[in-house]
Amino acid sequence: MEARTLKDLLYEQVARVGKALASPKRLEILEMLAQGDKAVDAVAAAVGIDIKLASAHLKALKEARLVQVRREGQRMIYRLSGPDVAQLGVVLRQVAEEHLVELQLALQQMVSEPDRLARLGRSELLAQAQRGEVVVLDVRPSEEFDTAHLPYARSLPLPELAQRLAELPRDVEIVAYCRGPFCLMSDEAVKLLREQGYRARKTSDGVSEWQAAGLPVTRR
Repeated sequence: MEARTLKDLLYEQVARVGKALASPKRLEILEMLAQGDKAVDAVAAAVGIDIKLASAHLKALKEARLVQVRREGQRMIYRLSGPDVAQLGVVLRQVAEEHLVELQLALQQMVSEPDRLARLGRSELLAQAQRGEVVVLDVRPSEEFDTAHLPYARSLPLPELAQRLAELPRDVEIVAYCRGPFCLMSDEAVKLLREQGYRARKTSDGVSEWQAAGLPVTRR
């Protein structure tokens, strides 16, 4: 094979991944699957599309070898092909945030109250959680928490938070997190907690960001 032909072939294969990622919904689907395996209907509900369209997006991701699928009875269950796929999503988002002013402005709108962001670095947050000086609160669905969560985190899914406030201490600051910087569940949790008199902030990290930084997560 000639050098030019070989080089074109190599870039063509890499471009398969780029092509599969060239869709906002597929990027969101990868973020959902980074939280744990999900059936097609769960993926569709999470990203706000119908099952037929979700299946088409998942097929494109599967053709690029970014996701894998298995059958459980009548259901098709999808998962990421490896942890490197989740890290790819984190790196892609970080590059976009660094270079796209539009994304920077959109993120600023998400953080309209900067004091709601935890000022702790990752290592400091881990150390304080270990010592019991902060409560790290995971507000994702419980099945996502069971797949992987930040060390020392406590699971309290957002839909249950209002009814289970008594389980949380009032004398310790609470740091909530969910699926990463684009996830709004932790914002809702912090708003609710503050309205009820708790000291609460959020971290924009999720499990994928934690792993991409080389830090441990806890698995059940």
